[in-house]
Amino acid sequence: MKINGKIKLVLVLIMSIGLVSSIYFYTNRDKEYKEISYKLFLEHVGKGLVDEIEISDSDKLIGKLNNGTKFTTDNPRTENFKEYLLLNNVKVVEKDSNGVFNQGISFLLMMAGVGGVAFLIKNSTKQAEKEMATMSNLDTDNLPTDKVTFDDVAGNEEAKESLKELVDFIQDPEKYIRYGARLPRGVLLYGPPGTGKTLLAKALAGEAKVPFYAVSGSDFIQVYAGLGASRIRELFKRAKENGKSVIFIDEIDSLGKKRKGGNSHSGSEEGDRTLNALLTEMSGFKGNEGTIVLAATNRIDTLDEALLRPGRFDRQIEVGLPDVKARLDILKLHSRNKPISKEVDLRKVALETVYFSGAKLENLMNESAMIAARNRDRRITMEHINKAYFTVLVGEEKKDRSSISLEDKKITAYHEAGHALVAKKLSNLNRVTKVSIIPSTRGMGGFSLNIPPDRMYQTKKDIVSNIMVALGGRAAEEIVFGKDNITTGASSDLQKATEMTLAMIGSYGMDDHLGLLNYDVILSSNLNTDISLMERAKEMLENLYTDTIELLKEYKGYLDLIANELIVKESLNEQELDEILAK
Repeated sequence: MKINGKIKLVLVLIMSIGLVSSIYFYTNRDKEYKEISYKLFLEHVGKGLVDEIEISDSDKLIGKLNNGTKFTTDNPRTENFKEYLLLNNVKVVEKDSNGVFNQGISFLLMMAGVGGVAFLIKNSTKQAEKEMATMSNLDTDNLPTDKVTFDDVAGNEEAKESLKELVDFIQDPEKYIRYGARLPRGVLLYGPPGTGKTLLAKALAGEAKVPFYAVSGSDFIQVYAGLGASRIRELFKRAKENGKSVIFIDEIDSLGKKRKGGNSHSGSEEGDRTLNALLTEMSGFKGNEGTIVLAATNRIDTLDEALLRPGRFDRQIEVGLPDVKARLDILKLHSRNKPISKEVDLRKVALETVYFSGAKLENLMNESAMIAARNRDRRITMEHINKAYFTVLVGEEKKDRSSISLEDKKITAYHEAGHALVAKKLSNLNRVTKVSIIPSTRGMGGFSLNIPPDRMYQTKKDIVSNIMVALGGRAAEEIVFGKDNITTGASSDLQKATEMTLAMIGSYGMDDHLGLLNYDVILSSNLNTDISLMERAKEMLENLYTDTIELLKEYKGYLDLIANELIVKESLNEQELDEILAK
């Protein structure tokens, strides 16, 4: 087993102390002294029997009689003691009994300290060198096999078109230079997680047939001063050595956050040095024709303005959530290598996966394939996809439900029935594809799956409806079981309702009382000195909650029918729910 360097240092120190101690005790092991009282000692001095006395800082005196007998006695530590001994013809030897030993220990400790500091400095230097060496392990994709192209990217047609133009820039930059056109230095891909930003960057390099250097913004945030900036320079140096290439920096927000004001002396911080190095490399001070820098972020609002100006990230391309056509294309793409049954309707799956990202759709198809493989079925059917759909959204159903009491089951049934009934009665366009009171592995007691229409924008009416749907579960509990018996099951519902209310009146300017002010700007500028937003949000939520209770009271009969069916069947699909509401 390899022993750590610090442990070796401690072991050497302990062994050295033990060695010095052994030498000291060895040299004094044969010194046998006779203990005499101080009174007897004075009598011996008076009679002239004492030949020699060693005076030290110890509490004992060491002496020798004329006959050679060695003795010890108490040290009086008086001022005239030495003079007294000399007047009585006693040889006086002044000696520090622990001097040699103490000096040896002090020297040893000092040398150990110096050696420890030198070792730590050397170790830190080696660690920094090791960190620098990891840059040589950049993820490069310059092999002709297993190459990603735009054919492997479904959806995101607008983003693909913008990037396809860059392929010609990379392959033939001289053509644009002849026309005096400045090549784009960087392209920023922004949008929600899982929408395919990294895949688009790989596809650009694959189409252009150039090396692909992929790093993360967190790779440049280091504790060693100057290391992040050195890594930036090393990255661009390696890319330029290959001529034309694509550099991809994922999560650039961890590297390029907005810098503080000029009075904060933040220019000396390591993060700012790293960011400045990136800005310098991208400014075109040095020739890097044919090298394109792509970056991805989920939070474009946090990036420093210097990164977003022309000459750095010239193009900013949004990579949003796919629409229904893009979702269908993505599902088809991820079904190519899977044994899909002919009865599977991917268009129906695309319609039911509103707000799914590309990564989530891929996960859906992968989960359905795993379920089919686990059951040893020959093909993937709609049953597998539906089960995977609910697994992705709410988790696996709990197998053992014997511990759930009938009373808890009833509370959950009315809670979920409240969500479903409010959703169906507020808008005919809302689809409630499944209502369940089966607890899941993610801690949910049940769920009501409400799918809104697939639209580009949300209206104020849509947001208000969604808030009331979120409040429907708590409202149903209060109507059926009383205000004192409401439960904690509405915790996540209230969180969603609060977020939507604050966004509606504070971000979208949809409230007549607060007007068109955007409170995000006010809060970020530290100008907010009142609680008007909180008070208005509280008032609006209370009013919407009252409206929700009135709606459920009006349709109390349907609420009871849905809840009773849930208690018996534990889950209802959209067709069963519509049959109940048609009664």
